[in-house]
Amino acid sequence: MANEKELMDVFGKIENDVTGVIATAVVDLESGMTLAAKSNRPEFDLAVASAYNSELVKQKMKIMRALNLKSTLEDMLLTLSDQFHLIRFLPGGTSFLYLAADRSGTNLAILRNSVGKHVAALS
Repeated sequence: MANEKELMDVFGKIENDVTGVIATAVVDLESGMTLAAKSNRPEFDLAVASAYNSELVKQKMKIMRALNLKSTLEDMLLTLSDQFHLIRFLPGGTSFLYLAADRSGTNLAILRNSVGKHVAALS
């Protein structure tokens, strides 16, 4: 697992590539605890988002087991009317990057490309 400085560097690189980033966090899947976080909006509670997104990911994995799917979960995209929320697993599979972005100012293809590139660099 990367240290907090390396994770904050990744957050900065993603923000350099993508406009409209609201908040970014790295979350421990099992506990839902935020391991590193950066928010551009003080009212966006990353601790709450991290905990609930951890539960969301665990439920998706439970569904995959119930369906006997042999695939690996790479990422999850939630599209809200005004935001994108992207969850991307970090190398090792015990934590994930969670990113929220303003939909009106963000190109989804660039967002996914940037997150994938910078997350891969953590391995």
